[in-house]
Order: sequence, then C-alpha cells, then structure tokens
Amino acid sequence: MGDGEGGARHPLEPGPEEMRSMGRQALEFLVRFVEGLPDAPASDLEGGLELARELRGAPPETGQDFGAFLREFEAAAAKGFNTAGPGYLAFIPGGGLFAAALADFLSLGVNRFVNLWTAAPAFAQIELNVVRWLCDLFGYPEGSLGILTSGGSMANFSAIVTARRALLPEDFQEGTLYASEQTHASVWKGAMLAGFPSRAMRRVPVTPELRVDVDALREMVAKDRADGRRPFLVVANAGTVNTGAVDPIEDLVAVAREEGLWLHVDGAYGGFFQLTERGRRLFRGIEGSDSVTLDPHKGLFLPYGTGSLIVREGVRLREAHQVQAEYLQDLTPQGELVNFADHSPELSRDFRGLRVWLPLRLHGVGAFRAALEEKLDLARYVYRELREVPGLEVPWEPELSIVAFRYAPEDGGAGPEELDELNARLLAEVNASRRVFLSSTRIGGRLTLRVCILSHRTHRDRVEEAVEIVRGAVERLRAGRSSPRG
Repeated sequence: MGDGEGGARHPLEPGPEEMRSMGRQALEFLVRFVEGLPDAPASDLEGGLELARELRGAPPETGQDFGAFLREFEAAAAKGFNTAGPGYLAFIPGGGLFAAALADFLSLGVNRFVNLWTAAPAFAQIELNVVRWLCDLFGYPEGSLGILTSGGSMANFSAIVTARRALLPEDFQEGTLYASEQTHASVWKGAMLAGFPSRAMRRVPVTPELRVDVDALREMVAKDRADGRRPFLVVANAGTVNTGAVDPIEDLVAVAREEGLWLHVDGAYGGFFQLTERGRRLFRGIEGSDSVTLDPHKGLFLPYGTGSLIVREGVRLREAHQVQAEYLQDLTPQGELVNFADHSPELSRDFRGLRVWLPLRLHGVGAFRAALEEKLDLARYVYRELREVPGLEVPWEPELSIVAFRYAPEDGGAGPEELDELNARLLAEVNASRRVFLSSTRIGGRLTLRVCILSHRTHRDRVEEAVEIVRGAVERLRAGRSSPRG
C-alpha cells in the first residue's frame, strides 16, 4: 500500500488516490451485488462451509492488495441466506437500504463519538431527531425519550431493567413479569440477564387467535399477589414472530393501570406498521404504554444492527442506566441535548442515528408508509391464495405481514409425527426452488411453515411466484403420499 506522501512511511494512512481506488472498487461491487439480487438464489449454502474453512487463519504480517481481499469478500457474500433479496421470506427479513449503507460509510469515515453530546453536538441532535420522531409516532408526550440499540434484544433488555428500577426495590427476586407464550425469546432472555430467576417469568396462555388471554393474565397476577410475590411488568406483542398476532394492547393498558404494572410493548417486528392506518387501528391504546421496542432494521428496511427503545417517562430510562465516572468530568452534562450514554447500557458505540435519518430525509416518510402498506396487501394476497390450495391449512388470518400455514392431507390419516415429516418435506421442497426461502416454527406443538413479507425489494411478482412454488410442492407431496408404497 502506498500513495504519494502516505503509504510506505505510514501504511495505515492511504493517500487520496488509493482511497479513491478502494472506494471505487467497493462501490462497483455493491452496485453489482444489488443489481443481481432479483436473480440471486434466495438461499445458497452449497460449498459455504468449505469456503469458511478456506478463510480460516491469522492476518498476514505484510499488507494485502485491496482488490484481492474484495474478490474473497464477494465470494463469501454469495454463500448464505440472501436476506437482502426479494425471495427471502423467512424469519424476519432485513432488507438493508442502500442509503443506510452510505450513511454508515460516512459516519464510520468521520468517526465521531455521539453518546455524549459535547463530543459531536450536531450528530447528537440528529440522533435525538430520530428518537423524537419515534416518540411522536406512538403518541408519547414531551418528556419521553429513547435510545438506539443494536437490535430488539438489547431494547427489550433495557426495557426490563428500566421497569425493574422503577417499580421494584433493589432486592427484586420476588418480582414477576408476564408475557404470552407467543412472545419472542429475547424477552425471557432479557429477564434472565436482568437477574430474574425462571420462577419470576410467567407465560400467559393465548386465545385461539394466538393473542394473550387477558382474563388469564388477571388471574395470574391476582394469584401471585396472594402468594406474596410482586407483579411489576407485562409485555404486549405488537406482532408476534410466529404469526404476526397483535395482543389487545388497549385492554392490557387497562390491566397495567389497575394493577400498577409497567406495560412494555414488543414491536420489534411489527411496530413500524404504526405508520399505516391499519397498523394504528391494530395498535389502539399503545400511546398508554410505558415503553416500546422497535427494530428499524425490520420495519424500516435498514441494515441489521439497528434497534430502538422508547420510554414514556424519559427520566425512568436515565435512572435505570446512569452512573458517574470521574474520567468524563470534562464533558458537559445533559441539557438541551441528551447524553445517550446515561440512558443506555453502552458507552462506546457507532453513530446509529445517521443510518435511520439519512434514508428518512432522502426518501421521505411517505415512501416507507407506502412500502409497509404494500407488505400488508401482499400478505392478504398470500393468505387468500394458500387457502385455496387443497391439503393446506391456513388457520390464522394475517393481521400484519406473516402468513402461517401447514400441510394436512384431506384423508386425515396422518398422525402427528407423519404430519411433521410431511411439512418438513414441504419446506425443503419449496426452498429447493432457490427462488424463495421460507422458515418454520412450532405452534401448538405442530410444525408450521410461515411466509414473512418485510423487504422493500419484495413485490407482487415474487409473491405470486412464491404461491405457485408452494402450490406445486403441495401437489407433488400429495401425489407422492397417495402413490402405492413399495
């Protein structure tokens, strides 16, 4: 590596021409990558482990050519789940907006520290703009605040810690928290990391629609109080990962107020449907919650590593996370701007705010609203079409953008184990197309397939193709099962 006055004397400082050359090569690769997404396999793991083994090793003593490294990187990027492509309908897609990649390029390049506002006041304001927009989106009042996190897991963890600090004494072992059995595992993990034993975590039954049973919740809270425990937190789902079911948030707000509980809403997957009229109807009452987890890397189509938490009373967030450090005494305390380090588990971190703010500024909020409306419509289309496929059960009408379904032969002769095997074969058959990639879960003990539509690159053409692929796979499965056995 060498260029002009940099290079040989200071190998960590490439000169201007070398920076331009590396930048051009990287940009050309990314443009090729994004252009090729529609035709790339939705999942390609063939040879992936072998490639991973080839990449094992320590770094070299002397520098490597950037072009050689980039070729290696391009080969690695081709192997795995194509989470950025239009056919990725598994788990929860994260589309990865190009504008957000540019934002990270800029923010990492200037490398400013934003978690204490004195270090970069204007950048701290940009991040505060994002947090304020999120609070306003959910009807939170002045005095509310939030943080940007690495994802929903850290946001749920911070929410639990904040509720614990607000409502329980320092000896909190008798505290109990409640969430439906459909709630994301990060809530239970967050409770464990926050110091709660397993006996403190109550899994509330659900209704046939897979929403939390509010009457059962009331009974569990009453019993725990009678047993000398300290109920303090209930978690509502603004879209479960299994089916996208939305808990009756307004009813849960009422329970929380009556019982003196903190109501946290896990909207990591579904929360940004609040931008749409249908979402606002489903989330009625959410403005009365105490905190909400949101994942911009899901509902705003941003790169992985972008989550958030908003809290109705911002002071509660600070009380739960702030500690004093003598070595930071030269920095200005919170005033007009916010020291996010005082509200978060993290001190050092990247400038996440720009990867949210730049796409919103560049495209406008309306573009995100329209994309989310499209995903709701596409899920309804999949639901209608799959219901017409002989042999498929589609038990739950989608509230958001997830459609769960399973194969159940019309003759009813298959037992539970055979049904699971048949559905596993169906999933493998669909994914073998490499045009779409689905995932499965278990609901009521039964293996169930799911289509999750949440990429800005997934449109009607790919969804129609997905339906045809599922239909064809079901027909082959039915024919194979009904054929004479040797």
